[in-house]
Parts: sequence; structure tokens; C-alpha cells
Amino acid sequence: MKEKLAIDANVLNEVNKFLTQKSNPVIDQIIKIVDKYGGPKKINDLAQQNGKIEILMGKLKPKKPEYVDQLNWLIEQRDEKKFISMDEYKNKISAPKDMIEESYKVTLEISSLHYFSWLISQAKQSIERGELMPSRFIRVRFMKEQEEDGDLLATISAMKILGSTWVESLDTKGTDGSNLHLGGAETITGYFGGIGQPNDYVYKWIDEYLYYYTNYGVKEVLNINGGTILASYFLYKLGIDIEFKISVFMGNDNPFNVLWTLLTAKLFSREDGTTPLAGFNLSNSVNNETISFTGDIRKALGFEEMVRIEHHIVETSKGIVKQPYDRLIELIEIAKKVKNISAKHEGGIPAVEKKREHPSDILEYFLPRNEVIKNNLMPFLERNYLDKHEAVQRTAKELLRNGIPVIAAPKLH
Repeated sequence: MKEKLAIDANVLNEVNKFLTQKSNPVIDQIIKIVDKYGGPKKINDLAQQNGKIEILMGKLKPKKPEYVDQLNWLIEQRDEKKFISMDEYKNKISAPKDMIEESYKVTLEISSLHYFSWLISQAKQSIERGELMPSRFIRVRFMKEQEEDGDLLATISAMKILGSTWVESLDTKGTDGSNLHLGGAETITGYFGGIGQPNDYVYKWIDEYLYYYTNYGVKEVLNINGGTILASYFLYKLGIDIEFKISVFMGNDNPFNVLWTLLTAKLFSREDGTTPLAGFNLSNSVNNETISFTGDIRKALGFEEMVRIEHHIVETSKGIVKQPYDRLIELIEIAKKVKNISAKHEGGIPAVEKKREHPSDILEYFLPRNEVIKNNLMPFLERNYLDKHEAVQRTAKELLRNGIPVIAAPKLH
């Protein structure tokens, strides 16, 4: 019976015929936007040049000289090895010397790093207490706002100093009014019916991506809509070195969802077998069996090393899931069986969050900076972020104590 599931070569030929036909209104508009930026080679060259740390810091100096001083401080701490080494950290927490093989390393991930100042606070605390800095940061802050105030330039520079990967969230999304039938962030439950980029917003999203890619070297972005995911594959096939991760809001909550996601990645991979899909968040509802199936599917399609399975270990206290939400015990079990997993920390440890005067709230991701300052929220939000950092430490300790290696900021530890 399985033979009946095979895709007929004639069907693939029909798809290819559609994609490559001379006049194709859907595809032609993407080509026009790419041409506006000078074509794939020029786009990649600009991204590589403008993404260099010396260029970024040079642009930052007249805008925020104090940020440049803080970045130089971070470089100095790194070069003088002020951050704890991984071996020292293992000794400190009494981790066993024998670990499972390195290919099972779990990526330490935190979200959302809204403000550059939080990163500096996090770094100072890590030096003082002998803690690990994450190797992956997710950012959900208005792009245009942080471009104007210098945070974008400073944070990108910091990521290069740490050697960590990071993901930016473009402004072209449902919260910008693109869906006329949704309100603001308070209607977040409506996103599951299609937050997205309706109508012509996919093209606006492509344009916005290419702007930040060519001007700042922002390579990896968050993807929340099937249309922008497919458009990202098209950009990659055209020769643009885009990377993206798929958000939890896409709802990959069972093996068939996962198969759909990874089949598309395979169909639109380059000739060398690579894909722009760097990782994807499974739904908060998945169990370890589904994560195991996901690992099997990913391996069978040749993506085990390329595509990270990103799993929420803790979530914000308010606004997204029922609390207490804590998947650490399950992570320790599955991390011994499935490779290339990212342990994502979107909230603090539930018991800690419960005691906070101002617990973390997913809806506060969408607050503009002036509103945060006006309502005196910045100290509370930074405290929430450092609580997430504490959750990262808990995860790192428990994984290492169970013989599972972790990936912290590569250039620091």
C-alpha cells in the first residue's frame, strides 16, 4: 500500500512548469524585489560587508558612543577570559566527566532579548556568578525602533563577539495591522487562525528582510506564516543566503505537521542539499514521542545537522500557556535520544515567576519602548529577562549532571 504514496514524477514536472513559466504573477513580483536590491550576488556581498563588526560599530559610534564602550568592554572580558570556561563550569556543578557523544549537545536558547542593556547586565552577572551565556538568542522587538535607537547595531555586534546565533522578528506581521480583522497583541489567540501576512504582505516581508540583510547583515529571521516560509525557500533557491526559523505559532504539533514542514524544506533545498530552515519550534503541546518522530523524519531527509528542533522548556508566566509549564525533566529524557535540540527559555522557572511582583507576559513583547519607559516597566522587564537567564542555568546544570553536553556562547566559554 505504501507504494501508492509515492509522488508521481509527472506531478513534479507540472509544479516545475508552473514555477518557471515565463509569466507568473506570484513569482515575478519576488524577482522584481530581488532585482531592486541588485540581484542575489550583490545582495549577499552587501550583507557580508555590512555585517562585519567593524562596520557595525563604526555606524554605531556617532549614534550611541556609550554602546561602543560597552561592546569594547565585552570584547575585553572575552579576550581576558573573564567568563567561566565550560570545563570550569562542569567542575563547579560536579558534572560527571563522562558525557554522551558531542553530537547530542543541547543548544542553550533564550527569548526574547529585547534590549542591548539587558545583554550587558546578563554578561556582568555571568562573570560575577560564573554562569553560562546562551548560544542562541531570539529577539522580538520592533525593527525600525531598534534601528533608530542603536540597539540593532549594538546587539548584532554583541552576537558576533559572543559567537552566538540570533533571530530577528521583522515588523511585517499581524500585529502591524496587516490583518484588518484582528486588533493588537491582545488578540493573540486569533493568530492561530492566521496571524500572517495577508494579501501583498509577503512581498512587503521580502522587501523588509532584504533591507535589513543588505544594510546590517541580519541573516536569520523568524517566520510565522506559510506564505513567507515558502517565499524564503524561493529566495534561497534564487541564490540569496537567507536563514529562518519557524515560530511556535505555526503549530507543528504532530508528526504529520512536521513531515509537511520538512518535506517542503527538502523539495526546495539547493543542489548541495542545504536548506534555509535553521530550526523550528514545535508546539508547546508536543510530547517526547512526537519529538522522537521529528528526529526520525529529519534524519531520513538529511537535515539532522542543519535543522534544529527548538523546544520550549519554560514559557512566559502570562499570555500563552497554562502555568506551571516546565518541560525540563522531559528534555533530559529526549536529549539522550534525539540530536540537535535547542532548549528554549521564554520564561523564568515557574516557582520563581510566581513570587514576582511583575511576572513575565508574552504581550509585553509588543510594547513600544516609549510605552515601556512611560509606565516604568523597564526594571521589571529586565528582571523577567534575568529570570529566564536563571532558567537557562538550571537547564545547563541538569543536562550536564545527567551527562548531556550543552552549547553555550562559543567565544566566551
